[in-house]
Amino acid sequence: MFLAPHRDDASRKEQAIAADRLGYGAVWFGTGRNSVGDLAFVEDVLASTERITVATAIVNMWVDEPETLAESYHRLAGRYGNRLLLGIGVGHPESVTGYRSPYEKIVDYLDRLDAAGVPVDARILAALGDRVLKLAAERSAGAHPYLVPVAHTRHARSLLGAGKLLAPEQKVVVDEDPVAARAIGRPYVRTPYLGLRNYVNNLLRHGYTEADVADGGSDRLIDDLVRHGSPETVAKGLRSHVDAGADHVAVQVLGPSPEVELANQRRLAEVLL
Repeated sequence: MFLAPHRDDASRKEQAIAADRLGYGAVWFGTGRNSVGDLAFVEDVLASTERITVATAIVNMWVDEPETLAESYHRLAGRYGNRLLLGIGVGHPESVTGYRSPYEKIVDYLDRLDAAGVPVDARILAALGDRVLKLAAERSAGAHPYLVPVAHTRHARSLLGAGKLLAPEQKVVVDEDPVAARAIGRPYVRTPYLGLRNYVNNLLRHGYTEADVADGGSDRLIDDLVRHGSPETVAKGLRSHVDAGADHVAVQVLGPSPEVELANQRRLAEVLL
C-alpha cells in the first residue's frame, strides 16, 4: 500500500494501521521533497502496527545525509528488525537546486551507507532507467519504480535478475465509471509527473508517444498508470505486474477523500488478500 504525501500524516497513519490489520504486506510512505532522515513518522507507524513492513518512498539523497539516515535506521532496526525498509533515491532534477551527476550521487550515498553499517538488504533504490536498475541489483535489495506501466516491470525484472525485490507503484481508482475514474486519476499523473523529464522519458521508452504524454495524458496512458474499475478488475490489473515479474505492488488508492480511500483499501483487500 503506497500512501502519498497529499494526505496528512494522521490520515496516512490510520490507513497504515488498517493495512496492517487487513493483511497487506507493506506500506510505503511517500515523502515528497521533505526531510525525513530522522524517520520520526516511520517510527510512529512502526510502533502503532504489529507486522507490516514500513518503507520510505523515498528518502531524497539531496535532502537527507546518509549518516543521519543510518543513525535513524540503526535506532529503529534494533526495535523493529526487518520491518523497516529504506527506500532511497535522487528524485528528479526539477525539484533540487544543484542537481548534478545523479548516478555518482547514488554511488557515493550507498558507499556512505555501507560505511555506516546499513545492510544492503535493508535498502531499496528508486529506479527507472537501466543504469540505476542495474545498480539497484548490485547494491540494494532491489528496485521501487514509481509511475510505471507493466512493460517497465517486465523490463526491470530482466535487468534485476532473479532474487532481487521488484516493487513497482501502481495507482488505482475503485470506480466502474471510466470517465469519473479518469477525472480522479489524471491530476495525480499530470502534476507533476508529466512535467518531469525523467518520468516522461521513461514512458516514451516503454511504448507511449509524445501525444500520450501531452495535455494531461491520453486515456490510454491514464488507464495504464491509474487502474480503475471494480475491485476485481483493479486486482487483475495489479496482478499483471506480478505476472511481468514484480514481487510486490505498492498500491496507491486514489479517491476524493481519505475516508473513500480507506473504504476502497478494504474493498481491495477482500479480493487481493
